[in-house]
Amino acid sequence: MIHKFKQKDTALVLDVNSGAVHVIDDMVYDILDFYPNPDKEEILAKLSATYESEDLTSAMEDIDYLIENEQLFSGDEYTENIDFEISNPVIKALCLHVAHDCNLRCKYCFASQGDFEGQRLMMDLETGKKAFDFIVANSGNRRNLEVDFFGGEPLMNFEVCKQLVDYGRSLEEKHNKHFRFTMTTNGVLLDDETIDYLNEHMDNIVLSLDGRKNVNDNMRPTTNGKGSYDVIVPNLKKMVEKRKDKQYYIRGTFTAENLDFSEDVIHFADLGFRQTSVEPVVTEPEHPYALKEEHMEKINEEYEKLAEEYIKRHKEGNPFGFFHFEVDLTQGPCVIKRLRGCGAGAEYVSITPEGDIYPCHQFVGNEKFKMGSVHGGEVNTEMATEFKNANVLSKDKCQTCWGKFYCSGGCHANAYNFNNDINIPFEEGCKMLLKRLECSLYIQAKLQLED
Repeated sequence: MIHKFKQKDTALVLDVNSGAVHVIDDMVYDILDFYPNPDKEEILAKLSATYESEDLTSAMEDIDYLIENEQLFSGDEYTENIDFEISNPVIKALCLHVAHDCNLRCKYCFASQGDFEGQRLMMDLETGKKAFDFIVANSGNRRNLEVDFFGGEPLMNFEVCKQLVDYGRSLEEKHNKHFRFTMTTNGVLLDDETIDYLNEHMDNIVLSLDGRKNVNDNMRPTTNGKGSYDVIVPNLKKMVEKRKDKQYYIRGTFTAENLDFSEDVIHFADLGFRQTSVEPVVTEPEHPYALKEEHMEKINEEYEKLAEEYIKRHKEGNPFGFFHFEVDLTQGPCVIKRLRGCGAGAEYVSITPEGDIYPCHQFVGNEKFKMGSVHGGEVNTEMATEFKNANVLSKDKCQTCWGKFYCSGGCHANAYNFNNDINIPFEEGCKMLLKRLECSLYIQAKLQLED
């Protein structure tokens, strides 16, 4: 399987199974329409009016060479031999919901503005400790474990977060584990002392901001209805400045009300933020800010515009990162990871303030997906198996998709929320992902060609 496309003045072809990417000219682009089972006389007859016969013959020889060396139309020789079945899931990551409450009232919030359609609660220390005990007990021989302090707004329960960091560290030597901590915060409660603590103890920080002041304040008001931009941005800038080279992301959401979202990513870069991500909103279509099929052309244009700015600033020595353009063309070190994705429900789970276990943060509150509790009782391993087996090999729509080794089958929660089935991908999400992937391949080709 191959995927060929053109963006601006560049034509590219991706060999899906090998991951090889080739920059090609218009002649090869047209010849590939006749492959993988070419009638070379037909190619000469149909294209000789446009290209010289000698050039066509030479190009076909080059294509044949790439095919012989498994860089075009290569076979899938490994996925059929991979066993995804599990009996005992190995948990390697927790999304720890230390606060089901928030000091913002974001309009699009999947978490019902912090309470996940339940009570506004804070996780107590003992429940948090049991969550740490749970991951240690269920992580098998895996040494490196991850915990994301999440909400709502986790800084509303900061003292418990700090005590849980200490508790996690106390478990490491005894159990031969190492915890990598992340916090996802809206930044409202950041002050110098908090910033210093987080920069010392958090391996990664995810900082929420939607972009330009009018965009952010429209979607992310405070509890009193006022805009949050002027409160948050100074805090985030101070956080990032003090953080130096440690990992962070500025994470935003774009909606139908800011379809020119490339301007928001550029705004992040102009503020000095170098690691950014802006995600498409996923919500019910009746909301005025919901993204719809009619918006796709504009969204694609914005990704292309952002790609050009990305290239321009990298060449000028003033680069910024955009999460969805940072694609590993080697496809990463692990075939299973690429095919299975985030590991929700099997390798990664969410723990609520009450101690309930869910496959991920986007399933929290849906009792159908409650897997158990850290306070005791059996964990639903059948559900874990169901999630682990929901991969690109089991999803019918993924079989013929050229991007399957990069998206890992898409988000389970989006699939369920829109199709009532974790094995049926969310189509609009697939379309946006594939466009982002094309832009990423285009960017890397342009930067490498002109180095």
